[in-house]
Parts: sequence; C-alpha cells; structure tokens
Amino acid sequence: MGPLLVAAMAGVIRFWHLGRPRAVIFDETFYAKDAWSLLRLGYEGTWPDRKIADPQLLADPQVISLSDTGTFVAHPPTGKWVIALGEWMFGLTPFGWRFMTAALGTLSVLMLCRVGRRLFRSTFLGCLAGALLAVDGLHVVMSRTALLDLVVMFFVLAAFGCLLIDRDHARARLAAALPVGADGRPRPDEHAADHTGTGPRPWRLAAGVFLGLAASTKWNGLYVLVFFTALTVLWDVGSRRVAGSRRPYLAVLNKGLGWSLLSLVPVAVLTYLATWTGWFLSDDGYGRHWADGRGGTWSWIPAPLRSLWHYEHAVYEFNVGLHTPHKYQSNPWSWLVQGRPVLFDYQSPKPGQDGCRTAVDCSQTVLALGTPLLWWSACGALAYLLFRWALRRDWRAGAILCGVGAGYLPWFLYQDRTIFSFYAVVFVPYLCLAVAMTVGAMLGPPGSDLRRRTLGAVAAGTLVLLIVWNFIWFFPLYTGVTIPYADWHARMWLDTWI
Repeated sequence: MGPLLVAAMAGVIRFWHLGRPRAVIFDETFYAKDAWSLLRLGYEGTWPDRKIADPQLLADPQVISLSDTGTFVAHPPTGKWVIALGEWMFGLTPFGWRFMTAALGTLSVLMLCRVGRRLFRSTFLGCLAGALLAVDGLHVVMSRTALLDLVVMFFVLAAFGCLLIDRDHARARLAAALPVGADGRPRPDEHAADHTGTGPRPWRLAAGVFLGLAASTKWNGLYVLVFFTALTVLWDVGSRRVAGSRRPYLAVLNKGLGWSLLSLVPVAVLTYLATWTGWFLSDDGYGRHWADGRGGTWSWIPAPLRSLWHYEHAVYEFNVGLHTPHKYQSNPWSWLVQGRPVLFDYQSPKPGQDGCRTAVDCSQTVLALGTPLLWWSACGALAYLLFRWALRRDWRAGAILCGVGAGYLPWFLYQDRTIFSFYAVVFVPYLCLAVAMTVGAMLGPPGSDLRRRTLGAVAAGTLVLLIVWNFIWFFPLYTGVTIPYADWHARMWLDTWI
C-alpha cells in the first residue's frame, strides 16, 4: 500500500490542471505535432511554420493542413508515439499531448518505490525514494510537458528495475547449486561457481526491450545501454566470486556472458528497428527510398535498412553540430546545483484576470527547475555513495552511481553543443535513491542505541520536511499558477534563474 499511496500523491500533483497553461510551450511545438502526424500518417509529415500554426492549433487543429510530405526530424519515433497515445484518447489539445507524460511520470514514482524496496530491502526507504521523486520540481515539470526526456527516464528506470530482479533471480539460482553446510546455509564451492549455468533470464530480455525503447526515444539511451551492460556483467562476476570461483571473469565468460550480451544489445537493436515500422511501411517518409537503386559495397543490405542508416547519419550530424546559441542553454557542470534552469513558459496575465490589476502585477511561469534542496542534498549524497562504493564495496551504491553516470556523464562529451539542464531528468530517480540511502545511513542500523537512532531520525526527518517545504514553495513555478510578480521574484534565489 505504501508505494500505491505515494504514487497516488504523485498522480494528483501531475494531473492537477494538466491543461494549464493552455499554450504550446517550449518544444511541444515539435513533439505534439509530430505525434499527431504519426497517428495520421505513420511517419512525421510536414506542418506549416510553427509560429503561424501554434495559435491555430489551440483554436482549431482541424484548420491546419498536415502535408504527407515527410520531414526531417532530429529524434527517433518512440517518444512521439507515446505522446500520440494521449492525443488519440483526448485529441490534439494541451491535455491530450501531455496526458501520457503525466501518466508515465506517475508510474515512474510507483516503480521507484518498488526499485528502492528491492535495492535497500526496506519498504520505508523505497517509499521515501518514490516520495522524493514525487516532489522533485524538474520531474513534475517534465511530467506535465510533452517532451521526450521524461519518456527516456521512464524506460531507463524500467530497465534498471528489471535488471535488479534479474540479479536477485540469478544469485538465487547460483545459491541453490551450492552445497549446504552444517549450519544449513550454502557454502562457497569452486566447481559449482564455475560450472552452474544461468538458465533463461526473461527479466534481462525485458531490460533489453526497455533499453531499446529508451534509445528509440532519444539517442542518449544508447549510452545507458553501454553502462547497464557493463553493470550486469560486473554483477555476474561478483556473484561468481561470492559463490567461490577463483576466476570469476572466466566463469562469466563461459556461463553467463552470452546472456549478458545477447539479451541486452541485440534485443535493444531489434526493438529500436521495430519502432521504425511506420516509416518502413510508408512511401513518403523522409529519406525512405534514398537507397533504392543505389549500388556500392553495402548493396547486399536491404535498401530500407540502408535508407534508415543514411537518415540516421544525417540526424547524427545534425545533433552533434547543433551550436545555435540559446538563452537557457547550460553546461552540465552546473546541472547538479541547478545553476541554469530552463524557462518553458512565462506570461503576464491581462488586467482583471486572476485578480491582477495591471499587466505587470502578476506572473504565470513554467520553470524546469529541480527542487533545490533535494538536488543540493543529492550532491552530498553522491559523495557519500562514492565512499560506500569505493571503500566499502557496497554494490547498492555502485548501482545508483551507474544510473547517475549513465544519464549524466555522456553530456560532458558535448559541452560545446547546445544542451539544457532538463536533460538531467533521466537520472533524477537515482539522485532520489542516493538521498534515500543517505537517510538510511543517518537513521543507523536497527540495532543502534536509542540516542543514536533518535538523533538520526531528527536529522533525517528535518531534511525530508525541508525538501517537501521547498517543493511547496516553488510549486507555483512548476504548474503555471498565477502569483504576484513580487512572489515570483522572491523565488528567484539565484541570478542565473532569471
């Protein structure tokens, strides 16, 4: 019941006045329209100029002509198909194109509660991690906006959860093959550790599917695939070592590496290709027939696959070459401290509207800003986890750090590119896990003396309450609530937030 209650709270926050602001905010102008095009054509068609089309879209989407001429897009289709599901149910409206991201945002809170429960073996810490995600401002804003990064976060978290379950099942299978000692517990045995097979691993297959869906939403999912594949191999090595193997890497190579690679990388690639089905079945998708009739070294590969490769290469060149200056772009060094949030929407309500006397009296804002105290606490928590992983060999800390690194570190390769801090939503769940694990350390083990537990509970409770208060304080900036201009300015704690 705990995870369900936390998820219900998250759902209320994310679905409350979801259609507000009634506007096409930030990059919704691309993804909401591409999603509608996928519903109608199976691929991304051509819309009129977005500056002209956006007001018409809100007034009457039927008056905007969608051409069946394929257009060049910078991201794969899965995330837009997810958005399209909401539009199919509720129409081409702000509520419709935001519905599925709000739903996935809510479900991700539920998943994180269960992931934390399995990771820490504590229902309290699992629910705490989910509750922290529920009150993170960046996660709330991305859940209430039809952008792709929240969808990537959902699929990556689902893959992480599947890999945790797979780890538990694989270790249980290996433990069952070990001889039992006089105390009734399994004891290490080199032969069993080296020769016990892993058997079918359906949860690892599921993780491969989810990682393929993440990569087919935005390409940064490919980096997560690399990180998580390495993580699972190291988990398998660790289990063989604990079971008694003197050469655990060789044992994994002989008995488990096939499942590690075949169930993640090839499955992810096949999933990625499957998400392009609409484009493959079309005749007018962008670049669909580029390879038709072309010879050359690679002519033995089917023309549709070569056409897709050519298209994807063009997309790669576009993405790595995107250097157009933007007012709200930021360097990844500043993301953890929320140095430069992104303003998605800002409006000054008309006089007489929402109790505003003049046009400059009030502000209505959607700011992609993480709950500051949560993020600043996470910086300290990550330092603690580095200590636990490097010096205490705590696998839980390593798993969380891997999740953070997979979503964060690759962006340092593109510091000269135009990038934004809201990309960090992909690794927000792992920051919440880091803070929850640190809170668990503050509380101390169950057998600690009463004074130690009391002081830890006071410190941990104070931290959590301050984070919740901080979220409530910034809540109007996350949801487009109209507030006096003075109240908006009071929430601009750093000059870089303006």
